[in-house]
Amino acid sequence: MKKKDADKLSDNESDVLNSIKMNRIILPIMIGLIVVGYLLYKQFDPAAFQHISWTEHSYLWLGIAISFLVIRHLCYSFRLYLLADGKFTFRKAIELIFIWDFSSAVSPTNVGGSAVALFVLAQEKLSPAKTTSIVIYTVVLDVFFFIMTLFVYYLFLGPQMIQPGATHLGDFGKLGNTFLFAYCFMASYGFLFFYGLFFRPQWVRGFFHYLSKRKWLKRFKESLSNLGDDFIIASKEMKTKSWTFHVKAFLATFCAWTSRFILLSCLIVALVQFAEFDFNTMFTRNARIESMYLIMAFSPTPGGSGIAEVVFGNFLSDYVPAGISVIIAFLWRLLTYYSYLIAGAIVIPNWIRKLINQRKNSK
Repeated sequence: MKKKDADKLSDNESDVLNSIKMNRIILPIMIGLIVVGYLLYKQFDPAAFQHISWTEHSYLWLGIAISFLVIRHLCYSFRLYLLADGKFTFRKAIELIFIWDFSSAVSPTNVGGSAVALFVLAQEKLSPAKTTSIVIYTVVLDVFFFIMTLFVYYLFLGPQMIQPGATHLGDFGKLGNTFLFAYCFMASYGFLFFYGLFFRPQWVRGFFHYLSKRKWLKRFKESLSNLGDDFIIASKEMKTKSWTFHVKAFLATFCAWTSRFILLSCLIVALVQFAEFDFNTMFTRNARIESMYLIMAFSPTPGGSGIAEVVFGNFLSDYVPAGISVIIAFLWRLLTYYSYLIAGAIVIPNWIRKLINQRKNSK
C-alpha cells in the first residue's frame, strides 16, 4: 500500500493493510520455487516424465480440476454470504474471499488471516458482533470438518490414511507423531471454540484472560484478552441462528474442502498413466490429501510454502511416481496457492482504492 494512502487511514488500519502489501508475495514464492528446484534436482526422473502424455484425457481432467477450484471459491463465498446474513451481495462475497485467502497465503499457515478478515468485514458496514462471529464460526466449521472426516477415514482405513502398509501410526515415525499432535491440538482448540461459542462464553473468556496474564505469553496479552471478549459478542450473535442456518454453513464448508481435495485427485488422473478414479481409490486418496493438509495447517511458513511440496511425495507415493511427483506438486500449488497470490495482487489494490474513496466521500 502506498504511503499517501496509508496516511488517510488510522495507524491500526494501516498496520492491518500493510500485512497484505504486495511485496509479501515474494517470500512464499521464493520459498516454494527454491524447494521445487531442489526436489527437481534430487528426484526428477526424465524417463518418468516422458510417460506424461498431453492428450485430450489430460486436458479434460485439468479442466475438471480447474472447475473444482472455482467450486471451492464459490462455496466459501456462499458461506461468507450466509454468515453475513446477506448484508452484502454475493459478488462482494466472492471479492472478499479473494482478499481473505490472499491474507492467509502470505501469513504463516498456523497464524492465518483472521486479523485481516476482521478488518475487511468491518469495512462492509457489518457490526462488531457480526464480524467477530463470522471469523470465529468459520474456525469452528473448518475444524469440525477436519475432526469429523479424519475420524471417519481412520475408522475405514486405519493408518493407511497416511501411507500404505502400516498397522499403526507409530510406523511412520515423526510423520505419524506430527499427525497425531496436529489432530489432537486441532480437536482441542476446536472444542474450546465450539464450547465458548455455543455454551459457556464467560468461562472461555476467563480462560483467555488467565492466559493473557502469564509472563511467557506476555507478547500475546492484548490479543488473548480481546479474543476472550470476542467470544461473548460472537456467542450472543450465533445463539439466535436456526438449525438450518448451521446445516447450510457446514454443507458449504464440506463442499469447499472436498472440492479442494478432489482437485488434486483430478491432477493426478490427468498426468499419471492408469491413475484410477473409482470410489474406493478416491476415498483413500482424499484421506491422504486431507491428512496432508492437516500437517500443512501447522506450517510456520507463509501458506505452507515449501512444506507442502515436501510432504506431497510422502503422502501420495503410491499414487504418483517419485520421478514426476514434484511436477504434479508444483501444478497443484500453482492452482491452489500461487493463483490466489496473483488474484490478490489484482483485487486488493482496487479494494483499497475504493476504501480510500469512501472515506473521502463520507467527509
